[in-house]
Amino acid sequence: MSENLIVPTMAEMLAQGKQPEVLFWVGCAGSFDDRAKKITKAFVRILNSANVSFAVLGTEESCTGDPAKRAGNEFLFQMQAMMNIEVLNAYEAKKIVTACPHCFNTLKNEYPELGGKYEVIHHTEFLKSLLDDGRLAIEGGQFKGKKITFHDPCYLGRANKIYEAPRDLIEKLDVALVEMKRSKANGLCCGAGGAQMFKDAEKGNKEVNVERTEDALETTPDIIATGCPFCNTMMTDGIKNKEKEGEVKVMDIAELIANAQDL
Repeated sequence: MSENLIVPTMAEMLAQGKQPEVLFWVGCAGSFDDRAKKITKAFVRILNSANVSFAVLGTEESCTGDPAKRAGNEFLFQMQAMMNIEVLNAYEAKKIVTACPHCFNTLKNEYPELGGKYEVIHHTEFLKSLLDDGRLAIEGGQFKGKKITFHDPCYLGRANKIYEAPRDLIEKLDVALVEMKRSKANGLCCGAGGAQMFKDAEKGNKEVNVERTEDALETTPDIIATGCPFCNTMMTDGIKNKEKEGEVKVMDIAELIANAQDL
């Protein structure tokens, strides 16, 4: 399927004298993590089918610096950020869409003071706008009647107050959306934020991701939906810990939509 994907780079667009509608910021997870690559591909399939003019930076994209900043290395963060801002400004990027809430939060809230001012949109908001504009149609397809619970990523929910877009998209799939007891502003972290993704667990009697997976399993879902590659990893690991791999799937909202439409 991947060979049919159309993914132009900003350099190619510039060579043709074109400016895309949006720059798709892929992020480290979406570029290198085998599981997250599937989310990237699903999102691109949707963009292709909705005839959205987009481009990626390709090899010119570097880490936003989110893990460095959260781990306390402000110097490294600023170096990474300045390099990215130079590239983005050279291409006169105006509107950026990303499937990673960590990239989203950093680009949106922390780049402006370093000279990087862009309209930054999370992919769930962007998909919702395509839906509202009639450029994207969503039907239940294979998910009709399924029970889905949505885990709010910290940097999408509590940090940026985006709760409705992902839920609106899920409800369009003709499914039963069930909320966990801790959701929206009271949601619980998956355990990967703040650069915790890249360090060993500290002493304790339970991993955060297992606790969060238990919240999700209480709703007896068919699918746990996420909007973040880190959350996806943590919830998937939680499902393995609970030995529910055959019963409960963990899927990004872009994957749900792409699969429902057989893209």
